[in-house]
Amino acid sequence: MSVTKVHARQIFDSRGNPTVEVDLYTDKGRFRAAVPSGASTGVHEAVELRDGDKANYVGKGVSKAVNNVNTVLGPELIKSGLKVTQQKEIDDLLIKLDGTPNKGKLGANAILGVSIACVEAGAAEKGVPVYQHLAELAGVKPPYVMPCPAFNVINGGSHAGNKLAFQEFMLLPTGASSFTEAMKIGTETYHTLKKVISAKYGIDAVNVGDEGGFAPNVSGADESLELLTEAISKAGYEGKIKIALDVASSEFYKDGKYDLDFKNPNSDPQKWISGTELADLYLSYVKKYPIVSIEDPFDQDDWEAWTHFTKNSSVQIVGDDLTVTNPLRIKTAIEKKACNGLLLKINQIGTISESIQAAQLAQSDGWGVMVSHRSGETENTIIADLVVALGTGQIKTGAPARSERVAKYNALLRIEDEITDGIYAGDKGLSAGLTAPALLKK
Repeated sequence: MSVTKVHARQIFDSRGNPTVEVDLYTDKGRFRAAVPSGASTGVHEAVELRDGDKANYVGKGVSKAVNNVNTVLGPELIKSGLKVTQQKEIDDLLIKLDGTPNKGKLGANAILGVSIACVEAGAAEKGVPVYQHLAELAGVKPPYVMPCPAFNVINGGSHAGNKLAFQEFMLLPTGASSFTEAMKIGTETYHTLKKVISAKYGIDAVNVGDEGGFAPNVSGADESLELLTEAISKAGYEGKIKIALDVASSEFYKDGKYDLDFKNPNSDPQKWISGTELADLYLSYVKKYPIVSIEDPFDQDDWEAWTHFTKNSSVQIVGDDLTVTNPLRIKTAIEKKACNGLLLKINQIGTISESIQAAQLAQSDGWGVMVSHRSGETENTIIADLVVALGTGQIKTGAPARSERVAKYNALLRIEDEITDGIYAGDKGLSAGLTAPALLKK
């Protein structure tokens, strides 16, 4: 079954910024996709095409990307006569139509909208759920693996107005027996954390950030980790919840050093630290707290610090800005032994086929793979299907708050409800130092 009509429009993401929505039609009906958008974006990401007209939508309009779907990508896809089940061929066509290495001509946001809509249409054409269709495209056989969620509950970095340099502090219910129980543990601890923060810092400290996490006025990472430890203990889940960090350190890398006071315009350059000193700081946290994963611990081009840390640590070290879901960057990271985990963001690379390829490349070297949302999200839930399809056992899509985040968790609850013989990943999707995730050995 081929595509009969493609229509894109501008809608809004969870931050009130324009984004692209694509409606794709076949004889089976209408299939809709919407595209997310990041705030702390890596310099090596595929290009999100924005209008740049400051007089409209603060320069963030996407009429050019929408127009590229309606006048180039859509018509050419229809003309090609490709069946909607031919995802790889469709994605290859979209990439070829753009013709640039970073999707800068037509926009990764335009291309991804069409790519996701084709996945939805392909599943309907086969009469199977989206996760099953994606698993078949990726060559992954059942039983399906339900992921361990990583709930971003304390925010810092570019996502928050506090002094905290590290961007995200996450709770991972690795000790749950199912995804449903993981949601119970996660939500209960989230509500407990809210009480703990409110009592310590006042009611305005529990306003939520872009991803549903709290941004209390903590002095630094130690204080945040103490808050998490207290909440886990008070909720009664000690030993069942592990902690993960997303440092997003490219945001505070200056002149070859790391400035943990980067939000202070008068920060003292004498106090900026080297990559080795920062690595030692992480190692001290890993000793003291149940931390199992650290994302973007160093700048996206500070390869040396990454390699040094990965060699000396016993946890999962996740590349996000470093690897930007790009097979070429992942290959370099594998060669340099720079990390042992991939953050998979479909809009960093711009098609579903390349996202699958990126995950499989990372897994071929024994990495963990964490499927991820962006800070600017929509109600679209394709990443819930993708993480089950790939069986990587890890997803981060915010706190259990704000509908654009919870939409993904609810989609996963429905999937777990539907697949009777699924397994819950727990900590089996995590790599640890030189040890590959247990899921990869099945």
